[in-house]
Amino acid sequence: MSRWRDLVLLVLVLEALPASAQSRFGFGRAPTQGEIAAWDIDVRPDGHGVRAGRGTVTHGQEIYDTRCATCHGTFGESNAYMVIAGGVRAEDLKSGRAAGLRSPDVMRTLGNKLNYATTLWDYINRAMPWTEPQSLSVDEVYAVTAYVLYLNEIVPAGFELTNENLLTLKMPNRDGLTRQHGMGSVAAKPDVQGSSCMHDCGPEPKITSQMPAFALNDHGNLRAQFRPIGPLATIDSAQRETRPVQGATHAGGDGSAREILARHACMSCHGFDRALIGPAFKDIALRYRERGDAANYLMEKIRKGGAGAWGPVPMPGQTTIKEDEVITVVQWIISGPRDGQ
Repeated sequence: MSRWRDLVLLVLVLEALPASAQSRFGFGRAPTQGEIAAWDIDVRPDGHGVRAGRGTVTHGQEIYDTRCATCHGTFGESNAYMVIAGGVRAEDLKSGRAAGLRSPDVMRTLGNKLNYATTLWDYINRAMPWTEPQSLSVDEVYAVTAYVLYLNEIVPAGFELTNENLLTLKMPNRDGLTRQHGMGSVAAKPDVQGSSCMHDCGPEPKITSQMPAFALNDHGNLRAQFRPIGPLATIDSAQRETRPVQGATHAGGDGSAREILARHACMSCHGFDRALIGPAFKDIALRYRERGDAANYLMEKIRKGGAGAWGPVPMPGQTTIKEDEVITVVQWIISGPRDGQ
């Protein structure tokens, strides 16, 4: 895998050489306009690269609930990965500086850190969802961007984001960007103040790499595809390949209902015997246990999601859960869920 990847990279580099280099070395060719366009997809704060399209907050929520919430949480609060909502204050939208960033008690999020809405659009377009980057259409990127902005109270619920108003949006920290720091000049003020720790420093920090459990090996063993960078050698996902364990449905999991629920972040909203954002599993069992079509009904609810049965807060459809996992979870609920099983 690594040799083939290096060969492909070499070919790309050689093909991108200017005509003078090609004639000098005798190989390669100038890239076509189509090849350049396929790579030139970034969107910059000044509007370079903005593509025509539109998307509403409502449509963005539908996409987010099915394709983003697994990692970033139903409300952008995160299920282990980057927190994308919160920390924005009403006065920030007026001043252009996120005052909370000066306080160690305020969460750093996309909402209060980003200076430009174009940066958010660009990252979603190029890199998300994590397991299927660049799989969203242009209009879907606009919709998801609009919804994330709504979660941060930057735009209203009925807002439609378009290529025409993307550059006009005023972010909470739009004037907080500065180059007057140590990263920009050795003569500037360092970002971090304080003296070096020279004694009683504690254990040496360990640099690690991780990824969502459901995404392990989606693209092969990552360690075989990257060169080590300093102490970080990238996660060895081959050590977590699916193995024929009794009842197991995923790499590193035992296939129990408890493991499946934890892996798909269901425990963020549902407790075993107490309600969280959604109802407790025991309450679900009591309501549907005597219903003749309970199994089919609950499986459909898990797959498609919905709202209204237990209150106004919607449950997103679980599109990444496998068929045998759905059956395991539903049988566990109907039989009477117990913590630890």
